[in-house]
Amino acid sequence: MSDNPLILVTGASGFVATHVVKLLQEKGYRVRGTVRSLKNVEKVKHLYELCPNAKHKLELVEADLTKDDSWPSAVAGCEYVHHVASPFPLEEPKTEAEVIEPAVQGTLGVLKAVAKAGSVKRVVLTSSCIAIASIGGNKEPKTEKDWTNLSDPGTTAYGKSKHLAEKAAWDFVKDLPASEKFELAVVNPNFIMGPALHGASGTSFTLIKQVLTRELPLLPHFNIGSCDVRDVAAAHLKCMTLPEAAGNRHIIFYRTMWLKEIADILRAEFASQGYHPPSLSLPNWALWLASWFSATLASRYKSVTLPLYFDNSRMKNVLKIDPIPPEKSLVDMVYSMIEGGHIPKTDQYRGPPSK
Repeated sequence: MSDNPLILVTGASGFVATHVVKLLQEKGYRVRGTVRSLKNVEKVKHLYELCPNAKHKLELVEADLTKDDSWPSAVAGCEYVHHVASPFPLEEPKTEAEVIEPAVQGTLGVLKAVAKAGSVKRVVLTSSCIAIASIGGNKEPKTEKDWTNLSDPGTTAYGKSKHLAEKAAWDFVKDLPASEKFELAVVNPNFIMGPALHGASGTSFTLIKQVLTRELPLLPHFNIGSCDVRDVAAAHLKCMTLPEAAGNRHIIFYRTMWLKEIADILRAEFASQGYHPPSLSLPNWALWLASWFSATLASRYKSVTLPLYFDNSRMKNVLKIDPIPPEKSLVDMVYSMIEGGHIPKTDQYRGPPSK
């Protein structure tokens, strides 16, 4: 690594990417971030404020996953690239291609620009554990050697997009001529929780909001594999700097959590502040009945009795990350959503403890 490398972070305004940008700036790196448009100053000004005492001011440039010609100038002069940007639909799209094509082609567009640039030593790709195992649980812990079965009827378009985009990245790097070779390391997080530095969108925010505000009056007996966004950002930094990270995937996982446990954690912190997460569970038979009419629920029904397990030994032993407990992740996440205006404040709301 040179004394003052320039590092590119794609999709800089996203949930994970903002944490990656902030951490890199805190470590003193020069950072360039991509956004789809710089025209709306209000939408990007917060990025310049992520690290007020940064040694180097953040540089922002425009780039789009659907436009391959936007990436060469974004990559130019960079020594490392964190490819975090990926389409994340809040609702199931009308066609799978709406999500899969920009994810796969966007990833390849970035990697093609990297190969031609000649300055990039390593790319860190943000994938997902959904590229390792689909929703529905597993009897044995899944490892970095596993891949999702795309023929599983419960596999979502988003799940397929992460699987296919990561596969495309590995194949692309493998087939590169020696003159264009660069290293690839992949981060595979689970359900990501933790504070939002700006904005609050995505499945994780939607689910937690539904639990806190009782939009879910009864709790389906689902489980999720949890991790903290700050650990995901730390994993990106380690995957950029550690020699042994190159050529490997890295599962980011703390433990499995049931929705009832999530509701209990939120109730303990926020019930006295006027929020009332549900305490009653949806009967398993009701979920079983609904599963006959929905492929997604059919897959989810498996997780009623079969939790998700992942082997996080590489995260702990190679990346040396001591993960943040989900109790803290959840509480910090909700406070950030309330402070950001995405969940209404009640009359009893006291604000985060640091305030």
